[in-house]
Amino acid sequence: MVKDKREIVKSFIYVVPLKRVYWGRRTNRTDRAVKLVREFVRRHTKVDRIIIYNEVNKYIWSKSREKPPRRIKVLVLVEKEKVESEEEEEKKEILVARVKLAPEKAKPGPFELKTGGGKAA
Repeated sequence: MVKDKREIVKSFIYVVPLKRVYWGRRTNRTDRAVKLVREFVRRHTKVDRIIIYNEVNKYIWSKSREKPPRRIKVLVLVEKEKVESEEEEEKKEILVARVKLAPEKAKPGPFELKTGGGKAA
């Protein structure tokens, strides 16, 4: 599988409630919390593939395996990726969600990414 080009379709900030993982055994709560984040993003974005960034994983694991945070605010970037198959010479587009930690002051809902960065003269 060779990746060609990515194009951001939309971006959202979600607050994922992780309270539900406290109902089960305490020894694998954080494992279930990561799976819950993945399922939450899949349910709300309806994408083919989900990539959870390392910063999100570290934040969930920061308080140990038995006590994950009760909620986490994440920035979800939904991208259209053109994928080329090596065996068959066809290109197809799939939707990919990239999950990052959201900025602290950001409010839940649609999020506009700032592009550019230089000063206007």
